Amino acid sequence: MESKEIIPSGLLELYVLGLASNEENTQVQQWIKQFPEVEKEIEEIQSAVESYALAQAVQPDQSVKKKILEQVGLSSNNNVVPELTFQKNEKVKVHTIPSYYKWAVAASIVLLIGSLIINYTYYNKYQSATADLQTAQNELNKQKEIAAGMNKDMQVVTDKNAMPVVLKGTPHAPDALAKIFWMQNTGEVYVDATNLPQPAVDKQYQLWAIVDGKPVDGGMISLQKGVYKIQKMKSFGKAEAFAITLEKQGGSPTPTMEEMYVIAKIKI
Repeated sequence: MESKEIIPSGLLELYVLGLASNEENTQVQQWIKQFPEVEKEIEEIQSAVESYALAQAVQPDQSVKKKILEQVGLSSNNNVVPELTFQKNEKVKVHTIPSYYKWAVAASIVLLIGSLIINYTYYNKYQSATADLQTAQNELNKQKEIAAGMNKDMQVVTDKNAMPVVLKGTPHAPDALAKIFWMQNTGEVYVDATNLPQPAVDKQYQLWAIVDGKPVDGGMISLQKGVYKIQKMKSFGKAEAFAITLEKQGGSPTPTMEEMYVIAKIKI
């Protein structure tokens, strides 16, 4: 049994309040040795019980003290206890508390303990449910973000002005593949690089457009494996070809031809 199942079970509260069975007490003591978080939880329960008892304490009226002193033969004006002497065979009157008072006090204590157990148990369950809800909310937000990204990607792919250009692998990387979506009406360029090999941590892919026979920087590509994502690059009003090379992080002013992974000419 794990500590995350033990803490909200309610057994620790019974242990602190002395209501657990011998077998349960033994089990809790084993958990205390095994799980530091269980020991900490017990300390917090003990502190909560003490705080509750102090908060519920009621200052008795002064008249109560007077009546008690009169019952035992003391004067409320002084704190001196008179010497009591008894003759042989003298009968001493003993004042006893009626049994129904004892039962009333016992019932009050049981109700108080029961209230503490219920409140503390439901508090723990509430805290656990709140944490689970937050985790679910975070996951939902993540899925919404992914869905929004995919929707944006599909808008690019299905745009009537988008001209798809498939960049195939070079002899350096024959299995590499990428795709360009070139918007003929605006000159905007989008790249889908999800089929490129994952680069080393100190390397990054860079897009190039061949314009008037010269390579022009098209921007750095960020890869996120497992998520279909099309990235917007620099815009080109015209281009003869597109290529992607592997450069150092941050890019290079000129392409490293030995590290060219994919290339494609534009056919208009």
